[in-house]
Amino acid sequence: MLDAEGFIKTWNAGAQRFKGYAPREILGQHFSVFYTDSDRAGGRPALALRTARDEGKFEDEGWRVRKDGSQFWASVVIDPLRDDSGKLIGFAKITRDITDRKMAQDALRESEEQFRLLVQGVTDYAIYMLSPAGEVTNWNVGAERIKGYTREEILGKHFSCFYTDEDRASGLPALTLSTAAAEGRAEREGWRVRKDGSRFWAHVVVDAIRNGAGELVGFAKVTRDVTERKQAAEALERANAALFQSQKMESLGQLTGGVAHDFNNLLAVMSNGLDVLSLRVQDHADLKMLETMQRAVARGATLTQQLLSFARQQPLKVERCNLNAVIRGFEAVLRRAGNSTIELEIRPEPRPRPVLLDVARFEAALLNLIVNARDAMPAGGKIAITVENVEVREGTVGSLVEGPYVKVSVADTGSGMPPEVAARAFEPFFTTKEVGKGTGLGLSQVYGFISQSGGDVLIRSEPDMGTVVSMYLPIANSASGDADSLAGPTLDTVLVVEDEPDLLDATAALFRSLGYEVLTASNGAEAMNALGRRDDIRVLFTDVVMPKGIDGIQLARSTRDRHPEIRIVLASGYPLPALKAQHGNLDDFAFIHKPYRLADLVRTLGMAT
Repeated sequence: MLDAEGFIKTWNAGAQRFKGYAPREILGQHFSVFYTDSDRAGGRPALALRTARDEGKFEDEGWRVRKDGSQFWASVVIDPLRDDSGKLIGFAKITRDITDRKMAQDALRESEEQFRLLVQGVTDYAIYMLSPAGEVTNWNVGAERIKGYTREEILGKHFSCFYTDEDRASGLPALTLSTAAAEGRAEREGWRVRKDGSRFWAHVVVDAIRNGAGELVGFAKVTRDVTERKQAAEALERANAALFQSQKMESLGQLTGGVAHDFNNLLAVMSNGLDVLSLRVQDHADLKMLETMQRAVARGATLTQQLLSFARQQPLKVERCNLNAVIRGFEAVLRRAGNSTIELEIRPEPRPRPVLLDVARFEAALLNLIVNARDAMPAGGKIAITVENVEVREGTVGSLVEGPYVKVSVADTGSGMPPEVAARAFEPFFTTKEVGKGTGLGLSQVYGFISQSGGDVLIRSEPDMGTVVSMYLPIANSASGDADSLAGPTLDTVLVVEDEPDLLDATAALFRSLGYEVLTASNGAEAMNALGRRDDIRVLFTDVVMPKGIDGIQLARSTRDRHPEIRIVLASGYPLPALKAQHGNLDDFAFIHKPYRLADLVRTLGMAT
């Protein structure tokens, strides 16, 4: 107890325990002895008594001083005491040592401040709180950086403003909060929207926050911009898909190329035999039948050329050209390929880069695309051919290296294709058309031709959204094109080398029909023996691919070294560029592609050296 002036009148054991004074030491002392020097200097003891007297009670917390000089945090309550007449006679003072609670509060406050500084210092994550209803209640620097809103702009707004229109329409924000409330956490990835309307791919974690009673008091939300990670993953996926597609198409190319080569050999037997028979037959009806058979052989040869085109083994006659001019020159044919219900629009590049390509093959590829687009629009529609200069970045267009290209796109408004069909569109013999209405070689020819030309083809299609086929062609650095000259052959002894017996007989007959003396060999070793025995051989006509021992190119090179006077002709179902890629320079030899006609043979013999 204190008297009216603040001097201590009574003292209990509790006061002695935490303040350290015995009753004899403290009774009669002024209670300000418990205050710190600064509090006494500031008049705090007097203020305490005055407040208690005037207001009926004084409550305070603050540092107090023990007898030994140590300090403790005290909770103090002072009540005034009055007699029956209302006269102040003293004060009742209760003091509690709450140092432990103070330390705990200070530690909590410091921890919260450190956490606040930590959260505010994080710039790679948007960290913020939501009310139970989803309104933003606080906002860190990372959230401002990632989403673009300042703290003042976003506090109080519903967090659904970060979602896309389609996600809001589907109820995704509400679903996220309900999942977090029910399960304690919701974790998702998806597109989010910044203040400026731009989108980013976000990884989002929402945790439910509950009080001690288990009541939901809000949500903690952490958002990270992982757009770069998503783009890197997609780029890797595209690269893997492109590699798989390239390997698949390469395997198919090798298969179809091999089939075409073998089929060419069969056609060569038939064609050579029919040419020989044509020279011997006089009856008009028989000649007409032979012509019909020769046309059938020609159609078969066309089929093998289509297969070789896909396999990128078809010889190309490249020339430097302006694609605007090529397409304009072919425009009439392209418009006829459509029908009256198809609108064809050509969008040229103002200043197209020159390219090197086989114009006839390019026109055939473009016509294939127009016909496919027309067939996808039986009720009519629009086809747009667009030429544009583009810069290709590494890994964005198949296996193309980075650099300048010319892109020719054919876009239609037709029925489009589902992903599983589009993925197989370039495979030979794959078609969705009815039986008898397509061979499935059209797009494969386009793919093979563009690939052989050093470019690539991309297809983009969705059901009911149309299709866009884009052909990327490398630009030309120099012009190409050589004029051919023909000369008549000199008739001499010829050595024909061929491992297929039927084709060997047919080729020998063809040479005999031209007046040559013919020697034959079924492999390279027999041919070497013949060349060693005979000194009158003036022409070596040899197949290239012979599986046993010496092949045709080894034979030709050996013959050129030992017998430079002998003219040499190489014959193969594979095109010359493919053979050069495998065997090196073959410019010293004439070359004829199987199957060939009698006129082709005469022309090639005239060029042989």
